[in-house]
Amino acid sequence: MNESLRCAVITISDRSSKGQRPDLSGPAVEEQIHALGWTVTVKKLIPDDLAEIQSCLREIVASNSADVLLTIGGTGCSPRDVTPEATLTVIERNVPGLAEAMRFESSKQNPHALLSRALTGISGSTLIINLPGSPKGAVENLAVIAPVLPHAVALIHSSSDAEAGHQFNH
Repeated sequence: MNESLRCAVITISDRSSKGQRPDLSGPAVEEQIHALGWTVTVKKLIPDDLAEIQSCLREIVASNSADVLLTIGGTGCSPRDVTPEATLTVIERNVPGLAEAMRFESSKQNPHALLSRALTGISGSTLIINLPGSPKGAVENLAVIAPVLPHAVALIHSSSDAEAGHQFNH
């Protein structure tokens, strides 16, 4: 399946949203999306605020402007890391295998990846994926799951050719 996906990229960072440091993660993920032949349809930079994250996620899902909504940041264990909590209130169905695969592969490079609380799930016809906040971690995590995302989106959208994707060739 060579489907071109529409992606929203939401960087969640108090410091970057206040202009105290540049957002390097969002542009790094956008570059990877373009390299995959996919399109960035929404870009936002917001603070680590539960209500604001929830509102942003709901707005994008309701607008049907993205097949895949990627959040970047706020997945750790600090008190301001509330992206998973916000995501949990928006998703209707959990897709834990994606987050599990990201943690597993990342932990081979950095054992602190096991502290990630990232979630992945479906809201409406949008797949929401929490990525870590570091540019390197965000890009590496997306690379782990990118091969299955077109098939996941086809299944979510009930595409007629989605069943063909069940035959995965190595």
